[in-house]
Amino acid sequence: MKCRSVACIWSGTPPSHRVTATAVLDQPPTLYTGGSDGSIIWWNLSSDDSNPEFKPIAMLCGHAAPIAELDICNPAVASESDKTCLTSNFKSDSSCDNYGALISACTDGILCVWSKSSGHCRRRRKLPPWVGTPSMVRTFPSKPRYVCIACCFVETVHLSDHHSVDSIEAGDVSADTESYNKKGSKCIVVIVDTYTLTIVQTVYHGNLSIGSLRFMAVVSSTKDKEKHSVVISDACGRLQMVSIKKNLQEDRESGTGLPSNSQMEMVVWAERVSEGRQVISIATCGNLIAFILQECCVFRLLDSGSTIGEICFGENFQGGMFIKGADTIDMLNIEEPNGMWTKQFAVWNNTGHSTVFLISYSEDVFTSQPLCEIPATSHPSDLKSTCFTQLNSYILRIESICINAEEPLQWKPIVTINLLSEKHVDNGKLCLMRGPGASFGDWTKCYNSVHGGTEIEQSSGHCSVSSSRSASVKYTENNYKVVNKQRIVSSSMVIAETFFAPYAVVYGLVSGEIEVVRFDVFEGLSVCGSPRHEVNSHLSKQIFSGHTGAILCLAAHQMVGTAKGLSFNRVLVSGSRDCTVRIWDLDTGNIITVMHQHVAPVHQIILPPTHTERPWCDCFLSVGEDSCVSLASIETLRVERMFPGHPKYPSKVVWDGIRGYVACLCPNHSGTLDSSDMLYLWDVKTGARERVIRGTAAHSMFDHFCKGISMNSISGTILNENTSVSSLILPTIEDGSSSRSHLNNLETWVTLPTIKNKTNTLQGQVSKGNVGDSTPLIIQSKKHAIKCSCPFPGIATLSFDLASLMFCYQKHNSIANGNDNQDRNKVSKQSSETSSPHHISTKNSPDVHGTLTDAIIELDWIASLEECLLRFSLSFLHLWNVDPELDYLLLTQMKLKRPDNFILASGLEGDKGSLTLTFPELSSMLELWKTSSEFCAMRSLTMVSLAQRMISLSHASSSASSALAAFYTRNLADKFPDIKPPLLQLLVSFWQDESEHIRMAARTLFHCAASRAIPLPLCSPKATNHAKVKSPNGPKENVIENSNEVEETSGYMLDTELVPDTGISEVERSNIHAWLESFEMQDWISCVGGTSQDAMTSHIIVAAALAIWYPSLVKSSVPMLVVHPLMKLVMAMNDKYSSTAAELLAEGMESTWKPCIGSEIPRLIGDIFFQIECVSGPSANVAAQKSAVPAAIRQTLAGVLLPSLAMADVPGFLTVIESQVWSTASDSPVHLVSLMTLIRIVRSSPKILAQYLDKVVNFILLTVDPSNSVMRKTCYQNSLTALKEVVHAFPMVALNESWTRLAVGDVIGEIANATIRVYDMQSVTKIKVLDASGPPGLPTLLSAASETVVATAISALTFSPNGEGLVAFSEHGLMIRWWSLGSVWWEKISRNLVPVQCTKLIFVPPWEGFSPNSSRSSIMASVLGHDKQVNFMDNLKAVSHADNLKLLIHNLDLSYRLEWVGERKVLLSRHGSELGTFQL
Repeated sequence: MKCRSVACIWSGTPPSHRVTATAVLDQPPTLYTGGSDGSIIWWNLSSDDSNPEFKPIAMLCGHAAPIAELDICNPAVASESDKTCLTSNFKSDSSCDNYGALISACTDGILCVWSKSSGHCRRRRKLPPWVGTPSMVRTFPSKPRYVCIACCFVETVHLSDHHSVDSIEAGDVSADTESYNKKGSKCIVVIVDTYTLTIVQTVYHGNLSIGSLRFMAVVSSTKDKEKHSVVISDACGRLQMVSIKKNLQEDRESGTGLPSNSQMEMVVWAERVSEGRQVISIATCGNLIAFILQECCVFRLLDSGSTIGEICFGENFQGGMFIKGADTIDMLNIEEPNGMWTKQFAVWNNTGHSTVFLISYSEDVFTSQPLCEIPATSHPSDLKSTCFTQLNSYILRIESICINAEEPLQWKPIVTINLLSEKHVDNGKLCLMRGPGASFGDWTKCYNSVHGGTEIEQSSGHCSVSSSRSASVKYTENNYKVVNKQRIVSSSMVIAETFFAPYAVVYGLVSGEIEVVRFDVFEGLSVCGSPRHEVNSHLSKQIFSGHTGAILCLAAHQMVGTAKGLSFNRVLVSGSRDCTVRIWDLDTGNIITVMHQHVAPVHQIILPPTHTERPWCDCFLSVGEDSCVSLASIETLRVERMFPGHPKYPSKVVWDGIRGYVACLCPNHSGTLDSSDMLYLWDVKTGARERVIRGTAAHSMFDHFCKGISMNSISGTILNENTSVSSLILPTIEDGSSSRSHLNNLETWVTLPTIKNKTNTLQGQVSKGNVGDSTPLIIQSKKHAIKCSCPFPGIATLSFDLASLMFCYQKHNSIANGNDNQDRNKVSKQSSETSSPHHISTKNSPDVHGTLTDAIIELDWIASLEECLLRFSLSFLHLWNVDPELDYLLLTQMKLKRPDNFILASGLEGDKGSLTLTFPELSSMLELWKTSSEFCAMRSLTMVSLAQRMISLSHASSSASSALAAFYTRNLADKFPDIKPPLLQLLVSFWQDESEHIRMAARTLFHCAASRAIPLPLCSPKATNHAKVKSPNGPKENVIENSNEVEETSGYMLDTELVPDTGISEVERSNIHAWLESFEMQDWISCVGGTSQDAMTSHIIVAAALAIWYPSLVKSSVPMLVVHPLMKLVMAMNDKYSSTAAELLAEGMESTWKPCIGSEIPRLIGDIFFQIECVSGPSANVAAQKSAVPAAIRQTLAGVLLPSLAMADVPGFLTVIESQVWSTASDSPVHLVSLMTLIRIVRSSPKILAQYLDKVVNFILLTVDPSNSVMRKTCYQNSLTALKEVVHAFPMVALNESWTRLAVGDVIGEIANATIRVYDMQSVTKIKVLDASGPPGLPTLLSAASETVVATAISALTFSPNGEGLVAFSEHGLMIRWWSLGSVWWEKISRNLVPVQCTKLIFVPPWEGFSPNSSRSSIMASVLGHDKQVNFMDNLKAVSHADNLKLLIHNLDLSYRLEWVGERKVLLSRHGSELGTFQL
């Protein structure tokens, strides 16, 4: 499991966002806008009904191409109850809570599914190349798990929502008419499962019978709701309808190829809507379709294709939509002659003006009248685009305003809320109440705090979300430039320190300047291991000037060789719009050289991948708009290769350093049927073009190149992080693809500079010939603790891996031999020849003298390095400005550096490199805490684990670390009661983590959040009421929101029939079973990189833990239903959860599980022995050498679960272990485990073995039977240890001094049949039985009933010093018995098992404080004739035998001891106190 926390660093200017697609979610009220750069903005509606406004919460980063479409889906199987809330227009009516995801598609073919709660990417996949370019996405009305995607093969993909959600540019409308009328336009329509993002059915594949694809919708038949069809329209309004198979999985299951068009049910309406005019937008509602033209709107029926009405506008409108309401009728019933319906329909133009019409149709008569209007805005229409959409009772206007008309264009979105009102104005029309216009927050203050420069010009209209209202905004010619053009970021990157931490953030500006802002990660780290920290340190910053155009690409490279005549080690390479490539000295900021190999703007700089051979390892590729790729050398400072001849700009370029090839993928969308993308392969060494691949094979080969580069990369990614190329551009690599790499587990070996005395800096370069007395320090790192990326210009992200931070760096003593030895040495050599990228001054550091050895210095330095990384991580991940007292402790005691000079925000990492980044406002970051329980769990787990790790590293900061852990455990929830509790399923997945700190943190958070986060199917009404009182605004999805459902369900259960003998209703059983077995709709799985198996197993663990620790808060039926899945999970030997399941089964065995599985315990014990035999047997030795997981599970089974099961069912356990002696091999580890289990039971709870003591001793003796030499040799030591423990715990078991005789007395038995068995330890046989019932005639002193009473028989035993006598004490009767037996007599009667009477009987007088009770009835009390004893005997008859045994075991006293103090004297003691000395 991975736990990664993301910190986002924003630049001083808000990002550009031109809206190309929108989608809305009713519950919670949410708006999503997709941009032309591939970004998606997540907007939330404020809860203030009086003044509603939208606030941008986060940016969803998963695409690098323009967003083609957004829609709402549900990546899970909808139940029958869920289907009742489905409507024909899913996008406009998604109020059902099960619709929990957003699906997005970009023109590059990437599909992403985003969670509605956390906003993280659940799944990210790319469509196969043969599908084409996605244009439209529509969700199935009755099956929201599936979406229909229309793809086309045209040069220009219309990035407009053809469902009347986005705008159409005027230039698109005036396109050549013939381009829309031509036949043979290729189109592909597929159905995709949103849970897996795989194609399950191909609806259409071929040339359309109409013109080019312009619009698509999924509609239901009026007669059969389950029958769906895809409606396709061109720009002239001609329709083509294709039916869809009811079984969406049919194509996948049958394995057939693409369906032929002759087999499809298809209807074509070739009639144009209007001659000579183009359709601008189209909207559907049921079987009604509206064609919006510039001056009118035509309404048609889909069933017949007939026109029923028309609305004339008189203005240049560009979009329209149907207004959904609770009383609207979705389907028009044309079969009823008197059928009548009314609908509201809205149209708008490019100025933002909108009119809402009321249309009706009755008896073939169509009428329309305007209801209300939304006035236009004052923004210049040629610098904006406008679209409308509906959210519940609101009509939203989304505008994209160009705030910088020069290249690069900067766009700003503005969302205005309009509420339908019933108020009338003077003209009699309905008016609309207008809400505030929302946009990005005011970052000017944050920007000035970073740069301290000139005040940014801004408009007072929309920069501040909290104060702006669109009604009062007046835009003039010069005031819509709200940002300073010179500060616009055109490219950015994070320079990642090799294997350690980020070094700096680099911004390329539109003005041509480059700004380098450095981190102070290791400032104060001295070589002697005593770091010194400065709280008020300033941030170092450099400005590189020289370019005359916008900076479009950046890359940083660390030299392996040296350039001629120049002394530099790290360089910065920049490409600009001025067509030049400049190389800078990153340390000094000086220009090294300027290259002019391109005649067009340079857009990409590609660095050599890992393991590239010299001299190519010091080269880079540059890609320009002139369709040329060049290879330049930093060592020679000249262009070495030119790769010209590409037909288009190569949008994707990768460099395979091992094979020596450069792959350039060029798009070739010419609009013709034979158009295809082209892949050019170039040989780096010769500069020759090796091959040109076209079509789908080009994409397949390009993905193959990317996969190979990723497998050989040290970082496990295609990019090496030190480049401005977004990782979202390159194809996604499947998880686990790098596992076959020779760098398995991503281990890296780094040679640090030699630590010498009087070292002033850690940067000192180690020369190649330096082989002095000191040895370079080798540090081992399994993964990069901090990964860096820049998904979009001006946005830098730092991803902190918790597992890597817990085991940051360890000194490596010996490098393993093997195939990867050469690669590791190569990396070490490259690093040793370069200097550290950090300028860390150790001016005030004390000198290192001979008082410390080099090894101690190195270990201290590594500890200091880890401590610095932890402090850096905490500084960027902590939620500042929430608790001032905690902030003060962190700054003063923990010595954290508050990153005030950065504009920080939080984030969440999704599938395959996708990111969810909040905006840099406290309210936006808290919104993620309030909506995502996954984010709360991961961020809290990270912070608490790091705080605990800091305590072990620095005891001086223990108080601050404890306060930090308490803040994320409890205090944050107290300050903000409406934040989500951490998700319990996610926390339990880290209970078996490798790090002890992570395990402790996960369990602590589980207990703190359990009462607030109990899953609804398990929650009892008591827990619901408790959550209501404790957290009125708490987690709605888990408990609070469903409180009514719990009450209704509970009431329903009272009327249902209960299952016999269990008290569980069928409804309750089915609900809990469904939750335990569910694996879909688990957003946290993609957060931690889990599988569907993790989802089910985590549910079982959560239910079991709650049943044990919080039984009053869960339903009483939970233990009965979860115990068997828990047992199966234990036997599954799962490396993630079996140990946890075994611990839970052991912990709750006596209190929770034993009543449920009492009769199944022996079978479970046998299964555990079988698993131990399989894991530990000879056949498993090879597997055990490769993985330590079976050994860990075996330890848990044998050391934790087995003793618990044995104590729950002692006779069953003894029966099983006795049978194992004969059913398993003599050298089987099962016998050792059985003995160790007995030892644990004897040490912890010896009383439960009292009545089975004879069986215990017999089993121990059986393992040392001399007739089985193999078993005796295997178990001898453990058997003797077990026998010692039994003798030590039970005073009625004794060994003579020579260990040749063993005596075992009855602990509990009938008074008249008590015996003592004597064993010979050499032959391991029973040699004598001693009668402990007393001399003849003694029992007559007791009442007749006493002869059958079960009581304590023998309380203590001891052999005489010479081994020829035996003394026994019985608490029942207070008697000491003495057997005086000579050695000759022992031998004569050794085989005679007739009970032998005692030689002497001594009555022990009652001592002070002794009183007979239900378990200690003395003969003296009967002789004296006490009435109480008579009453006791009468009451004893009424007590059952089982209850009597329980009472005797409970009151059993094992503290009696007999010791010889003389030749014929014994001392009786109890609890160490002497009771008397008796003469024999």
